Amino acid sequence: MWNRIFALMVKEFLALLKDRKGRLVLVVPPLVQLMVFGYAATFDLKNVPYAVYSEDRGYVSRDLLAAFNGSSNFTLIAHPGDEREIAPLVDSRKVLMVMRIGPNFSSDLSSGRASTIQIIVDGRNSNTAMLVVNYAATIVQKFNREWAARHDAAIPVHIETRSWFNPNLESRWFFIPGIVGLLTLLVTILVTALSVAREREQGTFDQLLVTPMSPLEILMGKALPGFLIGILEATLITLAAVFWFEVPLLGSILTLYTGVFLFLLSAVGVGLMISSIAVTQQQGLLGAFFFMVPAIILSGFATPIRNMPTIVQDLTLLNPMRYFLVVLRGVFLQGTPFHLLIPQLWPLAAIGIASLAIAGWLFRNRMY
Repeated sequence: MWNRIFALMVKEFLALLKDRKGRLVLVVPPLVQLMVFGYAATFDLKNVPYAVYSEDRGYVSRDLLAAFNGSSNFTLIAHPGDEREIAPLVDSRKVLMVMRIGPNFSSDLSSGRASTIQIIVDGRNSNTAMLVVNYAATIVQKFNREWAARHDAAIPVHIETRSWFNPNLESRWFFIPGIVGLLTLLVTILVTALSVAREREQGTFDQLLVTPMSPLEILMGKALPGFLIGILEATLITLAAVFWFEVPLLGSILTLYTGVFLFLLSAVGVGLMISSIAVTQQQGLLGAFFFMVPAIILSGFATPIRNMPTIVQDLTLLNPMRYFLVVLRGVFLQGTPFHLLIPQLWPLAAIGIASLAIAGWLFRNRMY
């Protein structure tokens, strides 16, 4: 059995490598997109959910908080009652900013002394973090001007900023881990979506049917090359991210490749589903494009999922890219341990098993 599967795998690799266009698809698009996204990608800020941890009960702090609540750029989400509640809010992405006001804020300003507030921002998306800080600084500056005009005093409030997970607010630290998932999906889907369709178009599919190989063996022989190419692509892009773009990889390599493995199960399964339905390579390409565009848009790569309509958020639960991006950014930027990523890993496994099962059923029914 394994000798037959290996022979079919060798045939698939030879078909890919002998085709000049196939070689270009494997090498050129990922490199071009890596460079374009790595240097030029930018995101816009649409919403700033924030929390307030105030140890001051004076009227001055209430005036400052009223200025934030009256801004259309901020939405108050939580009032943590303890310092230990701040980290989970930021870690879970429930808030992008936490404003911390010390216990002597009102008394210092009432006595004519300057005071400081702390702005804690989620630095995983550096562009968003910088915009959040700028929005907060604009509100504080307006508060300062009004306070100084009423009390004939100097600028009273200073901002102390702290960015978590990305202290220098490097844009690439957020973009590049996402690109690992995007390009891995792109190459894997293209390779597997064309595999069976190429056999049908070239007239060699009937030759496979008269071989001693069972449908399961043929399916495995078609799936494994795409899986191995996906592993190679993910490894190369990860190496480029770490050594060329200098994105920190804080987590475990084992955790990272567990996510890659489960994600590729889904990508290969979807690719084989497309290939089993398609009659020509053109149909395979169109099917791959039809899947990849919404998969990328609904993954949280370009637009935060929480900003999407509720029905669209529900649809993202079927998208393997949604879970894989959380794994990638968690492993790269936060060093998230394996057990905390299980809520992302088990849906990847479920989607992978389901897609491969459907692909196998389609393949058997299309053979006869």
